[in-house]
Amino acid sequence: MRVCRPTGDGPHKLAVINHGSPPVADRRPSMEPSSCEGEAARWFLARGFALAFPMRRGYGRTGGRWMENYGSCAEPDFHRAGLTSANDVQAAVAYARDLPFVRKDAVVVVGQSAGGWATVALSSRNPDVAALINFAGGRGGRQNNRPHNNCDPAKLAEAAGQFGERARFPMLWVYTPNDSYFAPEIVRSMHGAYVRAGGGARFAFMPAFGEEGHNLFFGRGGAAIWGPVVEAYLAERGVR
Repeated sequence: MRVCRPTGDGPHKLAVINHGSPPVADRRPSMEPSSCEGEAARWFLARGFALAFPMRRGYGRTGGRWMENYGSCAEPDFHRAGLTSANDVQAAVAYARDLPFVRKDAVVVVGQSAGGWATVALSSRNPDVAALINFAGGRGGRQNNRPHNNCDPAKLAEAAGQFGERARFPMLWVYTPNDSYFAPEIVRSMHGAYVRAGGGARFAFMPAFGEEGHNLFFGRGGAAIWGPVVEAYLAERGVR
């Protein structure tokens, strides 16, 4: 985990920001936590947040067996894989919220791609946090590293519905129309299944971002697009 601190002694609000999963498995061991100098990090730091960038099991120097495997595309278990990811996110949140400079009443969980899916899965446990934000969340995208080649969109929506059955936490979901992992029709199907099952999730469909909308959260210039939506959501959640 990389921890970044804003200026001042604190205590500070906390954002636990969770990474995605590369489409090529061989890249997992070389992954590193995001930098404190990245655009997304600077956006949160400028607003008084301390940041935690954890690495889940099987990624980077965390090592160990990769725990998020959803099986084969013939019969993927996106529900189980999401809950396994959520286990690691919960462990990271529990550690980071006990840091001496962190406000326990102002913990925000953010995830992008597989990290976004982990955040959706975590919502089914209705965690004791202030806000949950999913950026471009999902699993099974770009199978064989081919754009617009999702493993099983129907199973993805089914799993989203399973999470929504238990979730009562008002989330924010942020997506773009030019995401080569999760096309608009897949995203709307996931969100619809989640909400129909009882989950609460505001859906923010941003403009197309560069050549690849999947990169909006961490991408250069992305904060100018998603920042106002996130800031409004955090204000509604009382994160000040």
